[in-house]
Amino acid sequence: MSKKFKPGEQVPETGNYVAYDSEGNNGGSCYLEKGKRFPATQHSGSWYEMEQQ
Repeated sequence: MSKKFKPGEQVPETGNYVAYDSEGNNGGSCYLEKGKRFPATQHSGSWYEMEQQ
């Protein structure tokens, strides 16, 4: 399992990230650049993980 990132945290590495809701359901992916912030989500308890290659 990869590290979880919360909305608003700084993106540690450029790449594709997958958003998950509080139940672990995949909410889609997005490309984010290092130094930017993870975008807000529509559900509380959501998180992001770096997409595995």
